[in-house]
Amino acid sequence: MSANPYLPDMATVVEVIEETPNIKSFRLVLNDEAKMQTFSFQPGQVGQLSLFGAGESTFVINSSPTRMDYLQFSVMRVGEVTTRLHQLRPGDQVGVRAPLGKAFPVEDMKGKNILFIGGGIGMAPLRTLFTYMLDKREDFKDITLLYGARTPNDLTYQAELPDWLGRDDVNTVLCIDNEYPGWEHKVGLIPNILLEMNPSPENTVAITCGPPIMIKFTLQALKKLGFEDEQIITTLEKRMKCGVGICGRCNIGTKYVCQDGPVFTYAQLKELPSEL
Repeated sequence: MSANPYLPDMATVVEVIEETPNIKSFRLVLNDEAKMQTFSFQPGQVGQLSLFGAGESTFVINSSPTRMDYLQFSVMRVGEVTTRLHQLRPGDQVGVRAPLGKAFPVEDMKGKNILFIGGGIGMAPLRTLFTYMLDKREDFKDITLLYGARTPNDLTYQAELPDWLGRDDVNTVLCIDNEYPGWEHKVGLIPNILLEMNPSPENTVAITCGPPIMIKFTLQALKKLGFEDEQIITTLEKRMKCGVGICGRCNIGTKYVCQDGPVFTYAQLKELPSEL
């Protein structure tokens, strides 16, 4: 990141992928070749994307640090800035302030079973860690991915799903909320499918991200399955603006999501005020 934490580095859009009707992934390369070659981050860290005249918003870097040909950000169109970002085309310019925030505790996860639970756009922060672990497969034991959405059309990274499903070293389970013509995978809400799968909490770390209501009931399901609070990890993107702990927009009690997060264990979240 620039020596001035408020000054973005300029980057060029090299590819735009339409993931769903309202989600696009943007692959960017920093214009400064030397900075691109030395850029480093850890799974779970975020960046601020800015468009002059529109504003700036926070998104997880969902490419993997093991694959540094580009930086990928997935954007759901929900407001003015994200609408403008969705208008970007290859060759367009965007400002990038990254990496920001705390990463997943990858070192602590080595030698453990990993359970990913993602819903909709919540697969974005999981994708970076999931891809990283696939590239470092020997460092981890069993890896399971439970990924769901309302309909098949709401699943992101569909170009990658066949590879994930076809791997014999990963257990990938897909689900949608209700029956859909031609759907051959699980049907049901993610927490219910999780309970049906009945994963063992022994030597396992569960990482979940998705809509707040999904996370709420997924956490309850994990507790029913016997997972301890310290075994459960999630991510937040609460009102992050400056990204460096100055503006105070993302504070929860004495914590700042941009500095103390966005990665938190469930044990850490339970110590925070109930304003989430």
